[in-house]
Order: sequence, then structure tokens, then C-alpha cells
Amino acid sequence: MEAIAKQSMKLCPFIKNSLVKNPGKYISQSGELTAQLYNRCPVMHQAVRNYASGTASSSSSSSAGAAAASPAASTDSSTASSTAADLATQESSYNYAQHMDTELNNKRRENSYRQFNNINRLAKEFPMAHRDDPSDKVTVWCSNDYLSLSKNERVIDKMRETLGRYGAGAGGTRNIAGHNQHGMYLESELAKLHKKSGALVFSSCFVANDAVISLLGAKFKDLVIFSDELNHASMIVGIKHANVPKHIFKHNDMQDLEKKLQLYPKNQPKLIVFESVYSMCGSVAPIDKICDLAEKYGCLTFLDEVHAVGLYGPHGAGVAEHFDFDTHLTEGSNSIAGSISPFTGNHISKSVMDRVDMITGTLGKSFGTVGGYVAGDALLIDYIRSFAPGFIFTTSLPPSVMRGAQEAIKISKESLDLRVTQQKVTQYVKDNLERIGVPCMGNPSHIVPVFIGNAELAKRASDLLLNKHKIYVQAINFPTVARGTERLRITPTPGHSYELCDKLIDAVDDVFNELGLLRIQDYENIDLNGHNKNGITSRLWTEDQLSLSNKDLHKNVFVDDLEFLDSSRGY
Repeated sequence: MEAIAKQSMKLCPFIKNSLVKNPGKYISQSGELTAQLYNRCPVMHQAVRNYASGTASSSSSSSAGAAAASPAASTDSSTASSTAADLATQESSYNYAQHMDTELNNKRRENSYRQFNNINRLAKEFPMAHRDDPSDKVTVWCSNDYLSLSKNERVIDKMRETLGRYGAGAGGTRNIAGHNQHGMYLESELAKLHKKSGALVFSSCFVANDAVISLLGAKFKDLVIFSDELNHASMIVGIKHANVPKHIFKHNDMQDLEKKLQLYPKNQPKLIVFESVYSMCGSVAPIDKICDLAEKYGCLTFLDEVHAVGLYGPHGAGVAEHFDFDTHLTEGSNSIAGSISPFTGNHISKSVMDRVDMITGTLGKSFGTVGGYVAGDALLIDYIRSFAPGFIFTTSLPPSVMRGAQEAIKISKESLDLRVTQQKVTQYVKDNLERIGVPCMGNPSHIVPVFIGNAELAKRASDLLLNKHKIYVQAINFPTVARGTERLRITPTPGHSYELCDKLIDAVDDVFNELGLLRIQDYENIDLNGHNKNGITSRLWTEDQLSLSNKDLHKNVFVDDLEFLDSSRGY
């Protein structure tokens, strides 16, 4: 009886639909399925009644005949109901713990299980940190605090001052708790950084990417999304939540992208989603060429500059700004008069940065705090503010965080020398690792990916660096990168002296010797630069740009001219 009753509940469409539509009608106060439900089922009721009456036979025809002849079959349906209820109350529960334990053990077997290290970065001694024991200090070489602004005294002072006056939290969403001046000033600073008319701050850039992409999918009828195959998880999640047709184009491959764009009419809504710097391999997108295709085929462009803001362009607006470095350097905070926006029809500049419709970024890397944002045309920002659930229903960042982020952006914008120093330190590390034959995945950016190609060996290399050499470089494995491409990811900062660089290089050399890891000459059949072949191949910062200093910036960069943007609060 248990087997047939269980199958009736699990597989019978009639019983399933009846319970969904009117559970109160067919479930008794004691929690049992009522006899009325079984008697009404056109298929399963006969077998259930036969089993309940004890007259079931091996053939369906004899069962049906016995059921018809037996008075017990028509009067004993309560037995079927009771037995069915027993299935829900007396069987063993699903073993949730066993399921989770099996999944975790599978990750351990494939060496993708992650153990987090206790790394406590020291503000006054950066890039130093301590482990469990405060006296056990290590040098951090894999932080995304690219400009070391998390320890900057100006940032900390502004946060401390704001914390004392306005408290620890924002008190809720902007709609409920209010739209405070810290958010408005921060969004004004971000809009000016990217030379857009609007910006909107989120709790993280993961949330920003998900919220914006999924909103466009929900609101633009027949939207099609075109996404680079190496896009970050936040963008992938946003595309899934958008629930619209999508095409994945080969990494930075404009021919493949155009081939896919040609499948749709120009008047159909389309969105190209991509990054500027891909953080695990360091490749850089050909933003200008993507904008060319977007304009040719009638697409919106969505650019994630998370790993580029603060580091590229004369003012740290990212790779899109870096494409027109000299012009932006000359104009400072001024916009560049030029063409018409394909998005709104408004008069905009001809710069690559202004050709991009949406730019998202983070406050948690180069800007040293936490949070994310999107910058774009004021109409677009007002649209996102008004319709995106990921913005509307999320508590605002604390006032102290937003004030600290605003100051960090201002420092970055005024500090060309920070970007120059970061680039010089990065190039020093890359050149010397190459000198000793350590295989780095070639790229034109600030990322230094040391290729290992094996999850277990990558973890052992990371552990050796930490425990033997007091150097923290996290191993990167699946699902962050594909299996067989595991690596160590090194990110130099202006706070890493050349002396620290030499210690890192010697330590990596020692680890490669101790573990017998493959060197450059051993990779005859593997192209370590293959991921970068379709993107920008030359180093972004030229020697002329690296010779610049803060005195070369336009004086308007140092002017405080913040305002409240209507796109942030509503017209």
C-alpha cells in the first residue's frame, strides 16, 4: 500500500493538481489525505482502493473486478487516506546532512574545497597583516586594495568624523529611511569621475550588476543579451535573472560577437555585457571596437570597470578613460564636446568613455571601502532607481562608508602618482618573474597571474609561500577559473617596495624549485597568452604616461564642486 499511495501522490497529475488548487478540501484536520480525493481520481483510485481492501491482484483487470465486487473496497477508503498520511509523517526524513557532506567531500577530492586564511591587514603597516597570533606577520600580495586607500588617513578621518556625527548605519532603504547627503555627494563624485550625468550607489557591485542587467531583461521586451565568455559571476547571475535569450561570445572576439549580432534586426533591443580588465587573467577588452559594433547594430553597452577604476586613465575612471588619455588629461573634469548619444539623442563627447551607456564599478577595491555603483545618462539612472528591486529594497550603505568612499575617489582622482607607482611596481614584478622562468599569463594590465595548472599544486604553493616565506598569495581554482588553469594571482600596489618585490620573487622561485613546478620553457604546447590574443595586447600605460606627475593634472580636478543630482533623488 505504501508504494502505490506514494506513487499516487508523487506522479498522479490529478492528485497533485487537486492539492495545489484546494489543499484544505482534501486534507483533513489530522493531516490525512481524504477519501474524497482518492475516489475522484479517474486513474489511481481503483488501485488504491484495491490495495486498501486487500484484494489487489497481479493484473490490473482482476484488481478492477475484485474492487467492483467487494463492498469493503467502497467503505474502506479511510484506510487508504490513513496510509497516505503515514507516508508524510512516519517515513524517515531526507538526509540533508548526508547530501551536503557528500557535496563537500566531492570538492575536497577534486581539490577545489576552499579553506580561508585568517589575514588581518594592518592599516599602519600595510601591506603587512597578522594571522591568528598578532605577532605572526605576513606580507599580503593578493589584495584588491590596489591603491592602498583603505589605510589612507584622509579616508579614515572622514569616516571617523561621519561615524561620530551620524551613527553606524543608514537606518534602512532610501525610500524608507531617507536619501541622505552622503549618498548624494558620493553619486555626484562618481558621475563626475565617469563624465556621466547620473550615478547610483548599491551595497556591492555584485548587486549592481545583477540588479541592472535583470531589470533590463524584465523591462525591455524581446531584449537579447550578448555576454563575453569570461564575464564575472555577478554578470552571469544578472543574465540568468534577466530570463531573456543570450549569446556567449568568445573572449574579446569581435568577429564572433558581430556574427551573433547579425542574427537580429537592428530595431530589436540588444545589450552587450563585458568587462574592461578581466581580473583572473588580466586581459583587457577592446572597448572602442565593442562600441563600434554596438552603434552599428543598435545595442546598449554595459561595461564592468571593477578592476580598472582607480588604476587607469589620468583620473582613475578606468580603461574607457585611458583610451583617450591625453584628451582627458588636458580637459580634466570638463566634458568633451562632440557627437550624439545613440541611447538618448543627447549631445555628448566622442570619447570612448562617453560612448559606453552603463559603467559599473566598485568602492571596495581601488577606493578602499565597500559598495558598488552604476554610472550613466541621468534618464537611465532615474529608470534604475525607480524600478530595480536590487536597489529599492536594499538598505543603504552606512553614512561613514559613503563619506569615506567619496574621499577615496577624490584622492584617487588627484593622485596620478599612485597609478604611476602601481604600474611601475607591477612591471618590475612581471619582468623579474619572467627572468627566472616563472610562467605568468601575459596581459597588458596590473594583474600578475602565475600559472600552475593543477589545483593541488596551486594550494601547496600558496601554503608554502605563507608558512615558509610569510607571503600571502591565495591560490585560484575552480569555479573561479577553469579546471586545469589554476594559478596564483599577484596584485602589486604602491605600498609594495622594490625590496618587498625582491623577497616575493625569491620566494616564488624557491617554491617552484621545492614543488618541481613547470617553468616557461616547459610549456611548449600551451599558449600562456592565448586568453589575450583578441584584446588589447600592448601595455596600457606608455612610458610618456608613466613620466607624468600630479602637477600635470588640470587644476579643475582639485576643485570641490559637488552637487545633488536629480537622477539620484527623483525629478
